[in-house]
Amino acid sequence: MSNPPSRARTTARRHRARTLHPALRRVAVVAVTVPVAGTILFGTTAFAADETVSTATALDPAEQKIADSLGTRVQDTRLGSTLSGVVIDAESEKVVWGHDAATALMPASNTKLGTATAALTVLGPDHRFTTRAVYGNGTLTLVGGGDRTLTSADLTAMAKTAVAGLKSAGLTSVKVRVDDSLFPEPTLATGWNDGYYPDSVAPVRALVVDGHHVTDTSLDAGQAFAELLAVQGVTVTGAVTHGTAATGDVPVAQHQSDTLSTIVKHMLKVSDNDIAETLLRMTAIGADRRPTFEDGAAVVREVLGRYGVSLDNYEIHDGSGLSRANRIPAQTIADILDVADAPRNAQILGSIIDGLPVAGEAGSTLGPEWGRFDTADSQCAVGKVMAKTGTLTGAIALSGLTKAEDGRWKIFSFIENNSTADPAAIKDALDGLAATVNGCWA
Repeated sequence: MSNPPSRARTTARRHRARTLHPALRRVAVVAVTVPVAGTILFGTTAFAADETVSTATALDPAEQKIADSLGTRVQDTRLGSTLSGVVIDAESEKVVWGHDAATALMPASNTKLGTATAALTVLGPDHRFTTRAVYGNGTLTLVGGGDRTLTSADLTAMAKTAVAGLKSAGLTSVKVRVDDSLFPEPTLATGWNDGYYPDSVAPVRALVVDGHHVTDTSLDAGQAFAELLAVQGVTVTGAVTHGTAATGDVPVAQHQSDTLSTIVKHMLKVSDNDIAETLLRMTAIGADRRPTFEDGAAVVREVLGRYGVSLDNYEIHDGSGLSRANRIPAQTIADILDVADAPRNAQILGSIIDGLPVAGEAGSTLGPEWGRFDTADSQCAVGKVMAKTGTLTGAIALSGLTKAEDGRWKIFSFIENNSTADPAAIKDALDGLAATVNGCWA
């Protein structure tokens, strides 16, 4: 049986009540005072340390049952020989079970948990991204503002508003260009390969419509906008081009996205790589850094460090987890979830917990369409486990929360690398580990 790792933490608090399925809404709302997002990175008292919690407490019988069962089940040959895992009691901070918990492995999309934490902290959960259309010298410029959720319907509304303004000024024809200068030219992150474009992730640009996976999402959006203008009765002359809006251009339309908290929930539910990479850049801008992989990753480290999350053996090169050079221990992932679940952070980070896929939830990465929680040793945990998935060739992860048989919530993280088993079988094995934490297994 694996021995729990030592765990010195700087948080001491009670966790809020939670309830699961069908709505995943908490049964009580805890009022907390949280520093304003945007000041947190640089405020001197934003992350005041609490008293250190002792981890020497022995396991009670219910916890020992979890530890013993996991100690047996982690021997599953489907999991291979490289696994980092940990289970923590959410209220007491006690480590219930650990297996190489401090070993840094390729975390795949579990990386998105850190990205979400940094974005919500720096920008704030109510932040919205703005796409604008401006006019000057016969040219209508569609200006990208980092909204990866812009839709054709949004663009249609912008076109109608823009055309009304143009016609009121007596203008019936324009040139159209796109301005995506908010971000530098797209590049590949360390650990990405050329095959990722444009299927796994589109080149990261500040302008996109309907989440299209094309090489130039900005030009694609501009062409769609030009067609919509034509439908409204304005002639578009020439081809859509790239350009930069002039400071004197007149605003004629704009669209604001949903709140960042809503976007984060969607990103986590479906594990959207494109949103994650866009948020990494917008977070860097919000922290007065350059919108690059490198600076975005540096801001994520800064935010996590200020929350007290250990950065030992922590290495990231992107926001989505596609990088094969990323390395994060299960202990760190669990700590990020612990921070997100803390009542004092609920106002800012609550959408991370709310956005975790639920076992058996259709439309999420733990849905039946993905073959999750549908085996004899895991299906009884449907609706009882909420967790972020992660999948790359050679790396599968599952990290989240569940209420155990003792009625207490547990935070868990399991990261597997290099198993030679079929990926579906590995996922079944990880689902079985999460079900074991829940206390529901065959």
